[in-house]
Amino acid sequence: MRKILIVAGARPNFMKIAPLMYALEGYEKIKPILVHTGQHYDVKMSEQFFEDLNIPKPDYNLEVGSASQAVQTARIMERFETVCLDEKPDAVLVVGDVTSTAACTLVAAKLGIKTIHYEAGLRSHDRTMPEEINRLVTDSITDVFFTTSKDADENLLKENVPADHVHMVGNLMIDTLVANIDKASKSPLSFKLLDKDRTIEFGKDFKQGQYGVMTFHRPSNVDDEESLKKLIEIWGKVSQKVPLVFPCHPRTYKNIEKFGFQSLIDAYPNLFFIEPLGYLQFIHLVMNSMFALTDSGGIQEETTYLNIPCLTVRPNTERPVTIWEGSNKLISVDEIVPQIELILDGKGKHGTVPKYWDGKTANRIVSVLESF
Repeated sequence: MRKILIVAGARPNFMKIAPLMYALEGYEKIKPILVHTGQHYDVKMSEQFFEDLNIPKPDYNLEVGSASQAVQTARIMERFETVCLDEKPDAVLVVGDVTSTAACTLVAAKLGIKTIHYEAGLRSHDRTMPEEINRLVTDSITDVFFTTSKDADENLLKENVPADHVHMVGNLMIDTLVANIDKASKSPLSFKLLDKDRTIEFGKDFKQGQYGVMTFHRPSNVDDEESLKKLIEIWGKVSQKVPLVFPCHPRTYKNIEKFGFQSLIDAYPNLFFIEPLGYLQFIHLVMNSMFALTDSGGIQEETTYLNIPCLTVRPNTERPVTIWEGSNKLISVDEIVPQIELILDGKGKHGTVPKYWDGKTANRIVSVLESF
């Protein structure tokens, strides 16, 4: 039996490893060992996802916690090296593009352990994004590449990766969405407002198909005082036309407190900043929304599968298939209001579901792993 360390570190990773852990459960030829780096330490951003998705308790939790990119990378590498030396795995499988992805790949490669990257080949071509550096570092030393779309294959081939090392298998995020969509639809939609005793409720404060969902956490959008203030004012203007529900990322809320913007938010009664959500509640919230307004990655894929208009406030995306085929659109900050007005007029973007985004990706990955 071959032993594979499967690494998860942050919220998007959990949705990706869940279907893979299910597919390998009781599998005779491969023994999965789950390593949680603890990169996301907030309960709602971490443990809640393990509970919602019924992911097995990690065999190892490195508990690296919050720190700068450099310190966090060093902690992960030091602690993950000990796991590798103790377990002596045949391979290490990493997912996505977070700090844990690059750090654990570096450790494995230096120890001569075969490395496998799921979601390989995605490129924003923007090196100001920490995630882009993580993608480039990881793919430069990976042995086996699992991709989610044709453009990722093309990127890897341009970077001289041998074609027989690249396997387009589909999207594990969609596996998780397909498996949990019925369960998610039964999760409660009642939320506590941040910095308030009041709660808001679906059907009362916001109604099915008559609200937008937001996710914002990119440093370029939320770390600069003037940029964040401008965004809040725009969100407020939009909320006067349609309610906006924002499960607020800890990084974003920390900056709201730092810059003293709570009173600015309070001026808009339909701008709802709520606590971070578990997976099931979040998907239920998105499923019933009119649109998503975001600077995040995963929600571009989820809205594409659900065929809900998604406005991504970024100059680029590492997931262009969600634009070519899906319901996603890249926009600037100044385009937020007019683009939402188009959606309110019934002119939002819709699309189709990309190839292999069918809920069967984990089985395809296991088939490839078996052939090694």
